[in-house]
Amino acid sequence: MQKVQIVCVGKLKEAYWRQACEEYEKRLRPFADFRIVELPECRLPDTPSQAQIDAALEEEGRHILSICGSGEKIPLCIEGKEIDSPALARHLQQAAVQGAGQVSFIIGSSFGLAPVVKQAGRLRLSMSPMTFPHQLARVMLCEQIYRAFQILNHGKYHK
Repeated sequence: MQKVQIVCVGKLKEAYWRQACEEYEKRLRPFADFRIVELPECRLPDTPSQAQIDAALEEEGRHILSICGSGEKIPLCIEGKEIDSPALARHLQQAAVQGAGQVSFIIGSSFGLAPVVKQAGRLRLSMSPMTFPHQLARVMLCEQIYRAFQILNHGKYHK
């Protein structure tokens, strides 16, 4: 069974976002060893300098990469590639065939991701040119991972 995780900086505060993610976790159980790993966001002052932001991103980046290990890393970032759901399904399938022990989707903090994290990904993914709250992006990513496994298993969910 393929291991898939979402590594994200920050916690979901609202119950409805958590419930949505929990529903997709439940739906994914037959297809993948799926989990969501929430990492703490570095504390910054109300108006941080760019140097403070960069230092926080580097610290978060080290933590992220230690959780991801040697498996496939897919950071979500604005400069990433937009792909459709079947292409995501093919990418997950290809990662499994190539022996990636784990696929880690990575969602950064409100300041984004450290360059080292972005560079670690063979595929950098953009969900849309629009901006979404991180909480909603996490739910959308859970849904797309579920949809990808439905596509790969010829389920009726994807039309």
